[in-house]
Amino acid sequence: MFVAPDPGLMRLRNSSRAVIGVALAVAVAELCGLSLTASITGGLAALLALFTVLDSTVRAQRLTTALLPAAGFPVLALATALHGLPLVRDVAFLAVVFAGVYARRWGPRGHALGIFGFMMFFVTQFLHARPGQLPELYAAVGLALLSAGAARFVLWPIERRTPPPAAPPGLPGTGLARPTTRQAFQATAACGFALTIGQALSDDRWYWAVGTAWWIFVNTTSRGETLVRGFRRVLGTVIGIAAGLLIAVPLHGAPAPTAVLVAVCVFGIFYTAAPSYSWMMFFVTVMAGLLYGLLGVLHPGLLLLRFQETAIGALGAALAVVIVLPVTTHAANDAWIQRALHCVRACTAATLDRLAGDPEADPAPHAAELELLLGRVRMALAPLVHPLSPLRARKARARQVLGLLDDCAREVRGLVAVAADPQASHDARLAAACWRVQAAVEALTAPHGAPELTAPAAPRPAAAAESALAHLHGLEHALVALATPLRTDPRAPLIPAA
Repeated sequence: MFVAPDPGLMRLRNSSRAVIGVALAVAVAELCGLSLTASITGGLAALLALFTVLDSTVRAQRLTTALLPAAGFPVLALATALHGLPLVRDVAFLAVVFAGVYARRWGPRGHALGIFGFMMFFVTQFLHARPGQLPELYAAVGLALLSAGAARFVLWPIERRTPPPAAPPGLPGTGLARPTTRQAFQATAACGFALTIGQALSDDRWYWAVGTAWWIFVNTTSRGETLVRGFRRVLGTVIGIAAGLLIAVPLHGAPAPTAVLVAVCVFGIFYTAAPSYSWMMFFVTVMAGLLYGLLGVLHPGLLLLRFQETAIGALGAALAVVIVLPVTTHAANDAWIQRALHCVRACTAATLDRLAGDPEADPAPHAAELELLLGRVRMALAPLVHPLSPLRARKARARQVLGLLDDCAREVRGLVAVAADPQASHDARLAAACWRVQAAVEALTAPHGAPELTAPAAPRPAAAAESALAHLHGLEHALVALATPLRTDPRAPLIPAA
């Protein structure tokens, strides 16, 4: 969590800005005389707006932020209106779950709107909001989104100088095979299980089970990813509950220290979200305990109930991905690895065109896309390289694949640097090497009957003018080495090297 790379200090800056945005939202709500319930709702709305809006351009981020009330206000009205009708409320909640996950098919904007809609329903359960509180909830959310927008686009417009990279699109599919459709059914089934068992455990705090099941399905694709995410969520919650017993309970809701610690938790949520889901959940759990303290309902038994509901939600998610339209970890891994390899080929082709004199050819966007795809590959392979994974052979091969793909990325970055050099010139050996790289990628991604790959001869020591050739040889060596782990049956035992 603390030593993970942070190029350009983007995580640090985003985390600091989030604290400013959430603090501004709460301060504005308090200055307007809104209730504590409304102020908490506003703070959570600002946090969500800053956390979930991830469009690739500032203009798109502004539009998505402006559209959040269109998703949140109807859900707020529905949730408060159904407060006294448990059965209808539960059916409506599951409908919101399905719609929120299904909306991810429309990219980052659909993803953000779906999360915001779900969380508005969740927040009304968390705060036990009544229909009479709806006007001030609307006011709080509206002020919060204005505050978050001010922090993001006016006070600290980080994205203007450093545009965020576009997230790679999801895996393709049609009908029930489409990932968003499949996940919508899985998440609804998981939340239905969590809702039923959670209510049997507690009539008042059942929503934590539903929230756990919902969030486990965010940014996961395969069965293994979902199971690992559930484990990490439970682990982070357990550690957070232990911290809550030591921190939140003794405070008894004292406003000043609670506000300071909530700010620390907001920073921690944003700073740890990318490198460690467990630590992010730790900060979420501590923040929830602090908010319960402000509301005057915190006690050790409530934190124990929080753990039990979290475990129920994680179990519901695990059952759903195993039973409902399952996608194996191997299938997801293979799809993301193939996309990364195709990106390597595209970058190599663009480099060749650029060195041949085409000013329009630019390998840099392909290299940036490759970095994002490799992040997705690491997430997909996380279940196999997890310390608790009992599959030794698959763990070893997964680590080998990750290492070789990292080698590919390093050589691609070198190619981009060479292509940007105006002194670099075309060489017939470069064309031959690029064609061999493309042939190696085609062999690795061919579904059947792929030819055997042969390691290239080691290049002569490269002079400055031949650095591109050296990078291409390194890339070709890495691709040839990938053939062994990628073509080995996933169930095959580990054969130690001689």
